[in-house]
Amino acid sequence: MASSIVTADQEKARVAVLAASASLREGATILAGRYCTSPIKIAKTFSQDRALFVMVMDASPGMLAGDRYELQWEAGTDTHLILTNQGFTKVHPCEPGQFASTHTRYRVGTGACVEAMMQPLMLYRDAVYENRTVVDLAPGAVWMQGEVVCPGRTLRGEAFQFESLDNRLSVYYEDEIIYHQRQLVRPRLQRIAAQGGWGDYSHLSTFYVFSDRVTPSLLEVVRETLEEKEIRELGLYAGASLTYRYGLSVVAASDSAWKLQRFIGCVQKVVTRALLGK
Repeated sequence: MASSIVTADQEKARVAVLAASASLREGATILAGRYCTSPIKIAKTFSQDRALFVMVMDASPGMLAGDRYELQWEAGTDTHLILTNQGFTKVHPCEPGQFASTHTRYRVGTGACVEAMMQPLMLYRDAVYENRTVVDLAPGAVWMQGEVVCPGRTLRGEAFQFESLDNRLSVYYEDEIIYHQRQLVRPRLQRIAAQGGWGDYSHLSTFYVFSDRVTPSLLEVVRETLEEKEIRELGLYAGASLTYRYGLSVVAASDSAWKLQRFIGCVQKVVTRALLGK
């Protein structure tokens, strides 16, 4: 376990940065610029049609107390980025007063699309994690994110043994905020299994899409997908709704991460087909 005393210099040294920008070259998306510091880096990219798939790698055993990751993604006009990572984001135990954090900012240009489909978040016993995501959208831009939260290593009896999860998302359209959400989970202070809470479920997923292309008809398509046999057989508790402006939110609860990952994949395909024709 990390020491409870971290100096200012040590704290500064434990900030890892990844910054990347995408542009078009001969009709295909490329990385025009990239910068990263250990332990995170871009492991691999590969193209398919106009899109660029980007694989992010964390060359550490997980996030420790005091770790902070700062990620910046900029998608230029008409580009298409599909982002994922190699494995679960693991947050290790933190001593009182300490935490690990990730700050991510997306700038999505006119007509551009960013799909952020990362592997699940795993919160170990006594973990304290803060996640901040900010999205800046231009007209015609599309941003999607799929996220799965695991309550700990359930096979080791760690379900909801983490200390705190503070998860925030802010979305701006032409510099006007159109959505803000905060998820604050403190298992030791909350009745997790209460009605209206997590109930009998242990894992939670969210899928978001924000764009001025989002319409009520997209919501109907997604709700029809929730009723398909492939989804119903997963035994999820799921629902979808429009946000205040230019957004759609899909939330699902389950007893395992893989079911939610499959669920998000199905929703992502439907939304991508409806908005991008792919």
